[in-house]
This record gives sequence, C-alpha cells and structure tokens, in this order.
Amino acid sequence: MMVLASSAPVDAVRVSYDGQNPHVLAREIAVETAVNIVYAPVPYAVMMATPQDLQDFATGFSLTEGIIDHARDIRSVTVEPEERGLRLVVTLASDLLQRHLGRSRAMAGRTGCGLCGIDDLKNLPQAKPVGRSAKPVALSSVHRALTALAARQPLNAMTRAVHAAAYANAYGEILLVREDVGRHNALDKMIGAALRAGLDPADGFVLVTSRCSFEMVEKAAIFGVGAIVAISAPTSLAIERANLHGMGLMAVARSDAAMIFCNRQMFATS
Repeated sequence: MMVLASSAPVDAVRVSYDGQNPHVLAREIAVETAVNIVYAPVPYAVMMATPQDLQDFATGFSLTEGIIDHARDIRSVTVEPEERGLRLVVTLASDLLQRHLGRSRAMAGRTGCGLCGIDDLKNLPQAKPVGRSAKPVALSSVHRALTALAARQPLNAMTRAVHAAAYANAYGEILLVREDVGRHNALDKMIGAALRAGLDPADGFVLVTSRCSFEMVEKAAIFGVGAIVAISAPTSLAIERANLHGMGLMAVARSDAAMIFCNRQMFATS
C-alpha cells in the first residue's frame, strides 16, 4: 500500500492581539483529504480523513458499519489517488460482497457523524451483543494509560489538530494508538489495527481524546470492550447506549481525577 504524508509544512504569521512584532513561523499541519470507500465496484461513503493507516481504517470502518464480521472477510485493500482525493478500494469475500450489495442503505455524502443516509429513526445504529465477558478495569490502569497517551501521539505533537484512539490492556499498557483528524476515523483505525493484530477486546479498554458521543460508544461495543474512557464529556445518548450495553463509561478524564457516568462496577479500585 502506498505511503501518504499525514502532515505538511506551511508558513504562518504569528501576531499578537495588539498587532505588534508579527513574524513568520514554520508549522506542520495535519493533512485532511476526501477518502472514497469503495466495496468493489460500488462506492459506499466519502470520509474526510488523515491518509495514514488506511488498511486499519478500512478494516475498522467495515466492522463498525456491519459489513464484515472478521478481519479475514477482507481480501485486499488498495489506495488509488484521484484528482480530488483518494479511493480506498476494499475487496470482500464473495459471500460478504453479496450480503453487502443486498443492503438497502443510501450513504451519499457521509460526513462521519454516523447518521447521514439514514432515512428513519428506527434505523439508528445499535451494536449487536458480542457474546464475550469483559473484565473490570482498574482505576490505576486508566491513570497509567492516560499518562502515557500524549507521548504516543506524534502527529498531534506536530500539528495539534488530530484526535487519537488507543487500546490499553488490563494493566493500562497502551498496545495500539491511531490518529486522525476525525474522531470516528481514529477509533475505526484503532479497531481495525486491533482486529488485524488478533487482540482480544475483552482484555482491555478504549481511550479516546475526543468527546464521547453515541457513535463512539456503539463502535466500542461492536469492537467488544467493556469500558470506554474519554478525555472530554459524554452526551446523554452516549450514556444511554453505554447503559444498554453494560459498558463502563468514564469521561472528563484528567491526570488527577475522572468522572464515571455509568456502570461503575466496570472500574475497579485496584
């Protein structure tokens, strides 16, 4: 798969609010490009994304969209440059392709909010039970992962413009991190990487640098973790869905404390 730049150098003029002493500074900015996800030969969605870890993105996105059940359901992923972005061509196993083509869902112009293309509230996405029991997460493990996360975000260190999603094990050791300008994309990339690596979601938890909306909870539930930790606050529907799935939801996570919004039993004191 071709290697694409995730950041680009630019010059910017730094100014004070009184207009004094403007000067030019070199900065790295995050690359954002349109990625057309195609399940050969049918286009499915256009996502605005950072063009790195695209095989992970294709895998995680396909799982959380309900198109595949396992990483092995994807035969190949290829990236094709186009004038206005990239085509991410995903080749599915023949039976999965037929199942996918039989789905009646219009996805034109999807933005990553998770709802574009849905024409009825009854079609609001909801994860299926994963059929495995997740272990409670020690509070000390959450703190350990939070403390380590910043050092595992090289693109954000350069650009200050991207989200991250991490998978940490029961000891709080971060095993995988993926970054993207889109919070959903970062989580899909991380899920895809974990699937391809054969990690068991029930052995750890998800940590995200963004707010926790219902789509993030649904993706984490489809992945199979028992807890999600977010740097920013959750929405009401995120809490409702976490309760529905029996998932521990911790948010407003800082270096000194955090807030547990539901299923406190999923966070152990030791």
